[in-house]
Amino acid sequence: MIEMKKINYVPIILIGLGLCCFVAFNIIGSEIAPDGTLIEPFALVPIGFIFIFKGILFGVVLFVWGWFRKRQN
Repeated sequence: MIEMKKINYVPIILIGLGLCCFVAFNIIGSEIAPDGTLIEPFALVPIGFIFIFKGILFGVVLFVWGWFRKRQN
């Protein structure tokens, strides 16, 4: 029987959401208000980094966990 590899989509989705945050930040852009304050969606930058970091971390954890389970069998 052929065994198919199980793909976990959570890390891919998290990294994709992080990249979408950076794209949205660039599309929205920034502007200067008449009183001289900068108006920009800066919250998207740290949220994007958090999503990408969590996606990479979760992917590494899943890889190591699968590797150890494979070695035990």
